[in-house]
Amino acid sequence: MVRILDGRKIAEDIRNELRQRVGMLKAKGIIPKLATILVGEDPASLSYIRMIQDTFNAVGIPVELFKFPESITQEKLREEIMKINEDKEIHGILVQMPLPKHINAAEISQIVDPRKDIDCVNPVNMGLFLLGNPRFVPCTPSAVYEILRRSGIEVEGKEVVVVGAAGRVGRLITLLLIRYGATVTACDIATRDLRRHTKEAEILVTAVGKPRLITADMVCEGAVVIDVGVSRIEDPERPGKFKIVGDVDFDHVKDKVAAITPVPGGVGPVTTAMLISNTVRAAEILVTCFRGNV
Repeated sequence: MVRILDGRKIAEDIRNELRQRVGMLKAKGIIPKLATILVGEDPASLSYIRMIQDTFNAVGIPVELFKFPESITQEKLREEIMKINEDKEIHGILVQMPLPKHINAAEISQIVDPRKDIDCVNPVNMGLFLLGNPRFVPCTPSAVYEILRRSGIEVEGKEVVVVGAAGRVGRLITLLLIRYGATVTACDIATRDLRRHTKEAEILVTAVGKPRLITADMVCEGAVVIDVGVSRIEDPERPGKFKIVGDVDFDHVKDKVAAITPVPGGVGPVTTAMLISNTVRAAEILVTCFRGNV
């Protein structure tokens, strides 16, 4: 019988653990705090930030929104981020992407203080991750591993296929699972005879963003499937309405595999939990730094 890997339940378990760490920090007079940076009025970004605020507040972490007009210049945005970097009451910084086209996102990512870079966008943190000594682990790859680990699914020695490895998220998932001892085949949507590779996977991870790319004939019996892809499509049962689906044809694939994550309710909630985890870790690191011990 298939196991539906409930990301919401796993995320709640992680948040309960983090509440204890937040409580320990607060007992020392330290209140972890997140700064979110939004440029413009994108409704999806605003909705995401509200969700972040609600989730962080539930763990006891306040979130301050720094909202700037879409017309802000590169230099002005740089100045504002530098101010946030220097604020000792702020422990984590999250820059909402995408930024307006006239803003150089790569340069902005380099400005975020690596000690507060909870989304691991600064090249310094990415370099540490690639070298195997991360300050923070990128949130989505970390979520994939936590789902597997907390579900009792061993990674070491397993044949893993990652579809979407050409993209940033898929590439980082590939590297993280290699770090934990998996034998990983890195594929993308353009891979010739993709089915031949996916059929070999004991653990299949897909992070493409193409609705129902992975069909039942592309997975082997008893595989574990982790669906990172998210797409918004029109709901055929409700004309004019939309719904969220993953890369996997869930309804048909679930009858063939041993375990699978749903979309929504799988990787997404755990990714947010790992964002909180990185914020708590940043507070723990920065407290030591500001006290002059490192």
